[in-house]
Amino acid sequence: MKDFRPVPVERAWAWIDAATNRLRPEEVALDDAAGRVLWAELRTTDPIPTADCAAVDGFALNSAATFGAGAYNPLTLVADRIEAGEPLPPGTDAVLAAELAECDDAGRLSVIDPLAVGANVQRRGAIAPEGAVLAAVGACLDPATLGLLGIAGVARVAVAARPAIRLVIAGRARSGPLLDSNGPMLRALIARDGGVVRMAGFGEALFPGADLVVIAGGTGPGPSDHSAAALAKAGSLEIYGVAMAPGDTAGFGRTAAGTPVILLPGEPAACLWAYELFAGRAVRRLAGCTPELPYRRQTVITARKIVSAIGLTEIVPVRRLEDGRIEPVASFVEAGLGATIAADGFVIVAAASEGRPAGTAIDAYFYDHGGGFGWPR
Repeated sequence: MKDFRPVPVERAWAWIDAATNRLRPEEVALDDAAGRVLWAELRTTDPIPTADCAAVDGFALNSAATFGAGAYNPLTLVADRIEAGEPLPPGTDAVLAAELAECDDAGRLSVIDPLAVGANVQRRGAIAPEGAVLAAVGACLDPATLGLLGIAGVARVAVAARPAIRLVIAGRARSGPLLDSNGPMLRALIARDGGVVRMAGFGEALFPGADLVVIAGGTGPGPSDHSAAALAKAGSLEIYGVAMAPGDTAGFGRTAAGTPVILLPGEPAACLWAYELFAGRAVRRLAGCTPELPYRRQTVITARKIVSAIGLTEIVPVRRLEDGRIEPVASFVEAGLGATIAADGFVIVAAASEGRPAGTAIDAYFYDHGGGFGWPR
């Protein structure tokens, strides 16, 4: 197509941010909320726990009554049995752990060590004081947060709706006419970012009924690539081409009904990185997640020069050395997706830079937090 005019990455991000917003909320049971994104802040109405409680199973005692206890001066006391989480009975302020206690059949306890006030006690409000934030807007409901909400008595939560992503595979990997690496890869990535994948054929791509349309393949300017032309004809093609490598044939537009559409290159490595920087950002915004890349970011020192062409934002795979420095590995042009598997992470070299010399600081993204596709290795 004649309209292939690559724009800076920043302009593509601005387009995505203007085209996507967090979806409407929906209410779900706490048991079904794992991994969902919280719509509204949750605060405690009462302190947690609401009273001083036993932190362990054992015997509730008044610590003052144990003063002077020792191996040569055991004290015999009558104590109440208590289980972890139970409020302390009136007049008690400490708990003797069950495994350290000797109790006869009459319920008399032999104490050989004095207890301090508050021993094995979880104080009122120790988990959260009254009015504390249990989970902030946009928080991903992980197991620990779900447990905290359960302790607080929360049964249902308002979460961002999962965006419906229509995924169309319009091309195949060049290594074989029947191979499709992009479909499995993109389905996994969209699920990681909180979207619900709805596969469709190219003829259904621009129909209503989705929150975002992602078309992979057929985005190049060659005579056999038709995705951009089809979008321009049936809707609008607003950006065609991004000054980045890999992934320069990414495109952006809308269906006739106004639904945002993102075109991804068919070559697998280019498809991956165009997704991560653009389509993934859109999915994450719709799902209420942070739009930033889901990898651990760290400032590191280069061990060797990183080469990049000026005027082009470049994704460079890197290896982490034993001393913490990084060095580039085979590029995506040379190794395709294999470069991602062989690397420990990547750096994004800005378009204004011609690379980075050895011994300079640069921000790197590592796969060891969230894994290569968002899961631990």
